[in-house]
Amino acid sequence: MTQDATPERGHLLSDYDFHLPEDLVATRPAKPRSSARLLVAEGDKIHDRIVTDLVDWLNPGDRLVLNDTRVIPARLEGHRARGEAAARVEVTLLSPAATPGHWPALVKPLRKVKDGEAIVFAAGLTATVVGREDGQAELAFNLEGDAFDAALEEAGRMPLPPYIEAKRRADAQDREDYQTVWATNTGAVAAPTASLHFDAPLLAALTDRGVSFTHVTLHVGAGTFLPVKVDDVRAHKMHAEWGQVSQAAADEINATRAAGGRIIPVGTTALRLIESAAPEVGRIAPWTGETDIFIRPGYGFRMADGLMTNFHLPKSTLMMLVSAFMGIDRMRAVYDHAIAERYRFFSYGDASFLLPHGTA
Repeated sequence: MTQDATPERGHLLSDYDFHLPEDLVATRPAKPRSSARLLVAEGDKIHDRIVTDLVDWLNPGDRLVLNDTRVIPARLEGHRARGEAAARVEVTLLSPAATPGHWPALVKPLRKVKDGEAIVFAAGLTATVVGREDGQAELAFNLEGDAFDAALEEAGRMPLPPYIEAKRRADAQDREDYQTVWATNTGAVAAPTASLHFDAPLLAALTDRGVSFTHVTLHVGAGTFLPVKVDDVRAHKMHAEWGQVSQAAADEINATRAAGGRIIPVGTTALRLIESAAPEVGRIAPWTGETDIFIRPGYGFRMADGLMTNFHLPKSTLMMLVSAFMGIDRMRAVYDHAIAERYRFFSYGDASFLLPHGTA
């Protein structure tokens, strides 16, 4: 199903670079959510629409696959106390460790905190540095379970992407804006941002159209924002993220495929998960575990017939993914058009709907 038959094409990081005017980076979402712009790439054709028009591009019997992960307020500000000397420390939690109460985290500045020292946050929350590796620290918190969740809710703020946080700090409005309307399973430290465009009226309109929905879970990690540091992208190692496709979800997807409906993940996280759970073309199986699937040109897609996604960072693995899905030349044309027409980019920006084989 991929448009790039030769895996050698697109192996250079520079193949995914482009110039983006700084003022096209969105720092707040469209209001209402479904009023954002929607670029529809139907094969080689490009159409300018808005997200509410999605209903016109879907057929009765199609199925949208939605990631129901819930973002935690994973960014914490605290201080390290050493005698009378205090140092301000910022912590971004990454994912819960196997040991209860332990979290790997990005700590800035890590050099100011020694192993065994405590970092004190608001809401009675403290963490002790118990180890470090590859620029990350492992923190042991003084609270677990519901007590930890309650303290984190009070002390933390939403972990907006670095390119937004550099322009403004997360605030109370982001607790609503940076969460999908169907968020259920807590564990992400980044939102599945294509899903942020959906609201109750759009979901109702899609239901009336005869479109079905399946929920899966992939806890998006901070690694989604890590830069690719190799010139030959074939040497890049993806970060792992925990996901789950239930038996019911697999049955729904397989039934839709058998009936001739299209399977359309909303967001690259949902796409990566269903591709990880597909043992062969056209069939998905129940699946639980960590996936580090790296989708780039040359990949043969097994499940996804279309993709709704936001506009991605230059030289990112997500830019490689959409280039695998549509073809490198098509995606260059899509992004050239989006920039010329001043679409808003990245997590709070506008959306694209990608149909590599045109409309069914």
